[in-house]
Amino acid sequence: MAVYTEIADGELEAFLRDYDLGEVLAFKGIAEGVENSNYLLHTEAGFFILTLYERRVRREDLPFFLGLMQHLASRGIACPLPVKGRDGVALRELAGRPAAIISFLDGMWIRRPRVSHCAEVGTALAHLHEAGRDFPMTRPNALALADWRPLYEKARAAGCGEEDAGLDELVADELDALERDWPRGLPFGVIHADLFPDNVFFLGEELSGLIDFYFACNDFLAYDLAICLNAWCFEPDATFNITKGRALLSGYQALRPLSEEERAALPMLARGAALRFLLTRLYDWNTTPAGAFVTRKDPREYVRKLRFHRQIGSASEYGIDL
Repeated sequence: MAVYTEIADGELEAFLRDYDLGEVLAFKGIAEGVENSNYLLHTEAGFFILTLYERRVRREDLPFFLGLMQHLASRGIACPLPVKGRDGVALRELAGRPAAIISFLDGMWIRRPRVSHCAEVGTALAHLHEAGRDFPMTRPNALALADWRPLYEKARAAGCGEEDAGLDELVADELDALERDWPRGLPFGVIHADLFPDNVFFLGEELSGLIDFYFACNDFLAYDLAICLNAWCFEPDATFNITKGRALLSGYQALRPLSEEERAALPMLARGAALRFLLTRLYDWNTTPAGAFVTRKDPREYVRKLRFHRQIGSASEYGIDL
């Protein structure tokens, strides 16, 4: 979440006339994240999130994202719901951007996840994958393997090569390996693709909601799990916590056991996930507009994670029983 586009008071008032939400009591920007402009909206009807969809979100993808949230919520997944206006429409336009209001979820994200949080996330991810099985819409992954090499070329053109002395060699070698050895034929379906700690809310030890579905797409289900291993199971010094890995994987497999092929592919999928976030962070680090109300994320974190995954020979080293 972030703020790139400012909203004038008059624009907000006109926008809200199409809703039955009552008077505005408070309205403020949210700085976390990098993709869209987000505001916390408090009206007489309660709390909501107002999102303006920015540079990397294509207008034609928005029905997929909003429809997926509605579908998952109907299957018992705790996620935001798009709020429809009096005319039954959820997607509108505000300040020259596509915009929508979504429901607010109680809870807070965990800055230092514990083992119990990792187990909860594994279970929640498996529930999400199962709930998405009958979602009728599809969306290709816009940041899949074929997109990583062009993305790195854009990052280099933006002057991003100085972040790590051996970055060019590391990324070139990794792209070659992934393009040669990327798995095929694994179980496929709807994935979240960005289930980082700041997109998962907890009330105490209990998971209370999943948010930010704007990278959701159709891809390997185990790739989503590999993203979570990267996001949840490393300590601040970039060491992998195998106890957290075991908890996350066990929580997931209690509902959806991985196939032998998925287990064998997990190290390669984890490498790919690390490279994907290294590249997007690297690109964003140097291309985020000056003065944007946004928190940039350091790409060097994923350089260290990628180097770890390159040493892994078996999924057992992530805590999974083979």
